[in-house]
Amino acid sequence: AMEDVSAKFVSQKISRTRWRPLPAAALQPPDVFATGSWDNEDNRISIWSAGDLGNAGLNGEYHGEPHLLCDIQHNGDVMDMQFLDQERIVVASSTGTVTIFRHHQNNQTLSADHRWAKAHYHVDQDTSCGGAACTGVVCNNPEIVTVGEDGRINLFRADQKDAVRTIDNADSSTLHAVTFLRTTEILTVNSIGQLKIWDLRQQRNEPSQIFSLAGDRVPLHCVDRHPNQQHIVATGGQDGMLSIWDIRQGTMPVSLLNAHEAEMWEVHFHPSDPDHLFTCSEDGSLWHWDTSTNVSEKPSFLHQGGRSTAYLSHSTMNQSVVSAWLSNDPTKDRMEITNLIPNQTLSVNSLDVLGPCLVYGTDAEAIYVNRQLFA
Repeated sequence: AMEDVSAKFVSQKISRTRWRPLPAAALQPPDVFATGSWDNEDNRISIWSAGDLGNAGLNGEYHGEPHLLCDIQHNGDVMDMQFLDQERIVVASSTGTVTIFRHHQNNQTLSADHRWAKAHYHVDQDTSCGGAACTGVVCNNPEIVTVGEDGRINLFRADQKDAVRTIDNADSSTLHAVTFLRTTEILTVNSIGQLKIWDLRQQRNEPSQIFSLAGDRVPLHCVDRHPNQQHIVATGGQDGMLSIWDIRQGTMPVSLLNAHEAEMWEVHFHPSDPDHLFTCSEDGSLWHWDTSTNVSEKPSFLHQGGRSTAYLSHSTMNQSVVSAWLSNDPTKDRMEITNLIPNQTLSVNSLDVLGPCLVYGTDAEAIYVNRQLFA
């Protein structure tokens, strides 16, 4: 399927790639995405057009590569990035600063709209060297939640200068990622293999629930919540394993799946088709996990080219509606796993999926767009 992919070499290591959200009623596929870079002399936030759809060939296949619409310098490594709305992007920096950039679509420029300097810091906010990396950001407009190396959680509002709320010692270890469970609850993952749920309505600074990987305290790097079933959560970490959790029961994952050979950097359920999940890794791979149909019903040609079928084991569950991710009959519910980039050698740091489109970025200083994910 590599022929569906267009690549752009950008002379920067790409740490984050994100599709611009589509307007609610939009029928067209996503066409604009943002990237952030890291480990470069001069890091940048860039806005790209995914390419010229008018260039489709006779069979509707897509030609053309992404082209740069605008970019702006960014202080520090881009650690995380999330669109707040159609025009604004929230960016987390290794300096501890959180910035909202605005994309002006009329003249294709980017500007810094608002900045929370040293939202994360080690000693105190005022010393010149005290910044701690802001490792994760999640938005639910106008609210923005950030987490960091300093174990802090900040709740900001896009229209307010100061933090609405800060939980200073939320964690004694590094918080690596955060996601909303619902509008008033967030979930964090940390460097000792724990998931914690925080209820933002409560004034106390303790998590309402703690979950953890059994045994080894493997650092967790990424987390995503199932878009329709808010109790299902996926995480990935330093050992490359994919963990699926049901936060309604127990404190351990319902399944642990052997995945990558090195750190898993991001995990994303497909936002509108969550039987599909995507993970990317330091080992240079990007996996598409497909639980959408029984593999035995799929045509056999799908099993060529480095694709494999994995069996999942799960604790038994008594539910009327069982998500494929929590199913209790592993022989019935197999899963198909495809490595979308078989020969990549350097780290795939970030991916994003929206509609039929996938965008990912690598340490090989390239961004890749696949416009026909389910072709």
